[in-house]
Amino acid sequence: MANQYHPFLLLCLLLPLLSIASSSSHKHHQDHPALKSLHFSLYQHETINQTGYIIVNGVAGAGVGQTTTPFGTIFVFNDKMTTKPDSNSNVKGIAEGTSITSSLDGLRSVSYAKITLKINGYQGSISIVGGTHNIKPADHPVVGGTGDFMFVQGFVRSSPVDLQGVTVVYKIEFHLYWPPYAAAVHGF
Repeated sequence: MANQYHPFLLLCLLLPLLSIASSSSHKHHQDHPALKSLHFSLYQHETINQTGYIIVNGVAGAGVGQTTTPFGTIFVFNDKMTTKPDSNSNVKGIAEGTSITSSLDGLRSVSYAKITLKINGYQGSISIVGGTHNIKPADHPVVGGTGDFMFVQGFVRSSPVDLQGVTVVYKIEFHLYWPPYAAAVHGF
């Protein structure tokens, strides 16, 4: 007979705790001020065998082309980031990282990069990681930062602009947010 009441008794004991947790987390969320944010775009210029190199040749799938590399290809880059699609425009950052081709069609890869920036009075770097599609927009989560970008969160969207010729150009849109506790470090 005691086993019949066991689930009911457990529910009676836990229900008030769930109610307290729910109401306190809701109130806590309302106490946060608005997040500080920064949104801007730069253009990444990647020139094959000058700022980007294949380190390991892939093993299967698509061949090496302007937008494709074989499955398993490891590609490294150190690309300037400018304010306009023109490579002679103002340089505001450097993107350095690695991509590993992860699809047999050669269009997708897993990428990570450190992007060093000096823009709009901010200086430091952000780290991103995620899946890249060579001919479609792709979002990459921000996983860390240094300098003025310490504790920053958000994402970076990479979109192809010019895939013809030796140098390919991607528009990189930054959507950065600082959590409330970052104010103690940055003084804002």
